Amino acid sequence: MGEATVRDVKTEDAKRLLEIYAYYVENTAVSFEYETPSLTEFEKRIRDMTKKYPYLVVEKDGMIWGYACAHPFVGRAAYDWSCELTVYLDHTACKCGFGRLLYEELELRLKEMGILNLYACIGYPEVEDEYLTKNSADFHAHMGFRTAGVFHKCGYKFDRWYDMIWMEKMIGEHQIPQKPVAIF
Repeated sequence: MGEATVRDVKTEDAKRLLEIYAYYVENTAVSFEYETPSLTEFEKRIRDMTKKYPYLVVEKDGMIWGYACAHPFVGRAAYDWSCELTVYLDHTACKCGFGRLLYEELELRLKEMGILNLYACIGYPEVEDEYLTKNSADFHAHMGFRTAGVFHKCGYKFDRWYDMIWMEKMIGEHQIPQKPVAIF
């Protein structure tokens, strides 16, 4: 078996990425979306995110096993040095190191752009169940993120209420004046 590699997303990757994401929409509360977006909508999301930020996929043996991307945090000019991260792996790709590979490369690229603050919005159960565990929060903590806030019972899916936590990680030096962020 070959080694896993991380590369920039391509338009033709959208179908596979949507397959990965659809599992989480349809079977879990990891995504708070109720319906899987269309391929056209998913392609638009990729195009919108790649206008400014890196969007990466991890491949092994010619197959895409996951993706990670950055997107605006809030969307106001004063937040330019901050971004939100998203990562999804094929649901069968547990404990393969793909998430770490993606996040390490994404963090490196964001740091080169001048991004200082990384944020992750994570569905979080009071009690783990068949739809949502604490794995995502544990992964982010392992990657150096810390919990910054909790929104209680703010997501309703599968006839259950779930919390949402924000986690953050500082990756750069906050200066005055601060250099502008470069476009990816």
